Amino acid sequence: MHIRTIAWQRDAVKIIDQTKLPQRLEYLYIKDLKSLWQAIKLMRIRGAPALGAAAALGVYLGIRDSKTKDFKQFKKELEKAISFLGTSRPTARNLFWGLERMHRAATINKDKAIPRIKEILFKEAQKIIEEDRVTCRRIGYYGAKLIKDKDTILTICNAGILATIDYGTALGVVYRAKEEKKRIKVYACETRPMLQGSRLTTWELKKNGIDVTLICDNMAATLMRQGKITKVITGADRIAANGDSANKIGTYNLAVLSRYHKVPFFVAAPASTFDLSIKSGKSIPIEQRSEREVTELFFKLPIAEKNIKVFNPAFDVTDNALITAIITDKGIIRPPYFKNIRKIIKNIFRDTLSFG
Repeated sequence: MHIRTIAWQRDAVKIIDQTKLPQRLEYLYIKDLKSLWQAIKLMRIRGAPALGAAAALGVYLGIRDSKTKDFKQFKKELEKAISFLGTSRPTARNLFWGLERMHRAATINKDKAIPRIKEILFKEAQKIIEEDRVTCRRIGYYGAKLIKDKDTILTICNAGILATIDYGTALGVVYRAKEEKKRIKVYACETRPMLQGSRLTTWELKKNGIDVTLICDNMAATLMRQGKITKVITGADRIAANGDSANKIGTYNLAVLSRYHKVPFFVAAPASTFDLSIKSGKSIPIEQRSEREVTELFFKLPIAEKNIKVFNPAFDVTDNALITAIITDKGIIRPPYFKNIRKIIKNIFRDTLSFG
């Protein structure tokens, strides 16, 4: 399946509207900053690496029509767009990484003419997109070394083509293993409440000829007890300096179950997902989402009592002690994480920006 989750076409940001899947594959062409913010917030585009690219292109949308010729004023407009985009999804590190890259690209070229800076920013966004394609293939390369013939892999949410540009992190490992002729099976958790597993992961795995079985989130323990799972591989939205990893809510459950049943538990993510400024998962911001995601079936069919109180965190944090290894584009990181993350993940650029 040769698709790209996000690209620049027709003078607009072209994305797959992931809220329409699996019923239909529909593209949106977004030409303004506010519409892109809304697409991110409503998860029409989602997945940590894809959000890095979306953020970068969003910055370009925010400044491309600027009329100013003064860099000081241009910088104000740039930082206003950056700050706005930063309010869309607080947990995904890659989104902020993309914003920081764009800010840095503008700042180091501040002596150039504004039209030239705009060109540089557009090229930087394109560079981020192309880098992700290479990065995910490297994750797949390293991760496939951990996969044996006839392995059965459990995953949650969607960390594949639809969460990146065109390959995937956790599912990139699966795709590479298949390319290496390894016979593998995948169990995909449905991933309540937005069902990214059932709607997205099963869709793309089936399109790519992977043997996939859908399960309800609460069936994982039974599968492990029956010996049907040999490995768990998930993505990540932000990884702290000590290896604590935030991912879609329910990931922590799987990590605890994996430890009890002695199933290896792996996290797959690019270097850009690491946030070395955060010492542990306790400091990772967790996005709280609309109660309607829980009380209604995809905002259409009520499935709970009206006005019931709802707790709906989008992510949870898996303690580093529960993670067997972290698969990155720089290699496989094993414990002790605080030491080895710094050894392998080097030169992660971070601006000191405030996003309000």
